[in-house]
This record gives sequence, structure tokens and C-alpha cells, in this order.
Amino acid sequence: MNAIKKNIPNTITCLNLLSGCMAITYTFVEGPSLWVAFFIALAAVFDLFDGMVARMLKVSSPIGADLDSLADVISFGLAPAAYLFSVIFSSYSNFYIAFPVFLLAAFAAVRLAKFNNDERQHTSFIGLPVPANALFWIGFISLLERANLFSNMGLALILIYSFVVLMSYLMVSEVPMFSLKVKSVAFKGNESRYLLIIASAVLLIWLGVAGFAPAMILYILLSLFSKRG
Repeated sequence: MNAIKKNIPNTITCLNLLSGCMAITYTFVEGPSLWVAFFIALAAVFDLFDGMVARMLKVSSPIGADLDSLADVISFGLAPAAYLFSVIFSSYSNFYIAFPVFLLAAFAAVRLAKFNNDERQHTSFIGLPVPANALFWIGFISLLERANLFSNMGLALILIYSFVVLMSYLMVSEVPMFSLKVKSVAFKGNESRYLLIIASAVLLIWLGVAGFAPAMILYILLSLFSKRG
């Protein structure tokens, strides 16, 4: 029974990884689609719950932490980078123009390696969490489509690569970011978290998948201008 309980969080982590694999598969089989966004978002849900379940069951372990990071590299580093590659390649049919987006995967790996060896990041983050990076990208591509900016692919490419540089920097930066982990559900002390949750819900209802992009920008801004805890 203990062995089963110990492996419940790891199973959820593997579902995160498998969701990332599904996102990558859909990217290269069908091209950019809502299914890619769905599986990346699903991976984020599993990522939210694996640590929570591990703490509830009191079965946290170094292996679980390492497995979580390996899954996150696939789901929130490689999957969104592959998605971007597919978007750009479908317009330019040029490998060399599209390939630099994989910098996101490399910086995600560096960010996760730092996270696993940084004692400061138990209740908050230093640098942009990789799930936030992935959710930003599925929202951003949808936002560009809604604004019909892909009709001017040159402008779209400038915007994409500008944010590739920004998000890569933020992932490995020393910028403090708050976590959704809470010690209590009281509003006091959790103002930024509740504002983010409410605003994200409104943005997703209003914009659909595209709402993830402004929601993640709001998360970054709230982290910069609010107290961490």
C-alpha cells in the first residue's frame, strides 16, 4: 500500500510528460492546432497537482522532484518550442529561420536545473516558471491569429523572436516570482494570487486560449510589483 501511495504523485507527473508528448505529436502530425494548446494546458494541470498530492500524502522525494523537472522540460520547454517551430516553418518552409525557437527548450532546461539546486525556491520562484512560459506561448500564437497578424509574417516573426528572447531571459533570471502554493486561503497575504486567478478566468472566458498570454504577462507584472510569499 505504501508503494502505491508513494507512486501516485509520480504517476501524475508521468501524465504531465505524456501530455507534452501528445502536444509534440499533434504539432508535427497535424501542424498548429487547438489540440496542441489543449495538451500543453493539460500538462500544466497535472504539473499543478503532482506536487500538491505529494505534499498531501507526505511522499515527496528527490526522485519525484527530478522526474517532475524531466517532464517539465518536455511539456513546457520542448512542446511550446516545437509548436512555434511548426507555426514559423508552415509560413517560411525554412528550417534555419524556424530553428532558433528551440532556445526556449534550452533555457527551460537550464531554469529547471537551477530550480532543483536552489534552496530559495521552496515557497516562491526565482525566474519565470516553465509552465508559465508554455501557457504564454499557446496564448500568444492564438492572439496573433485573432489579430490576423500572420497576414504580415515579417511582423509576426519580429514579435515572436522578441518574446523568445524575453521569455528565455526571464526563465533564467533572478527576478522573484510568486507561487500559487498557499499557507492559507485567507485573502490577506494572497492578494496577488487571487487577482491573478480571477483575472485569468475573465481573460480565458473573454479571449479563449488567447487569454493565456495576457494572463501570464499579468503574472509577471504582479510578481514584479507585489510582495512575495
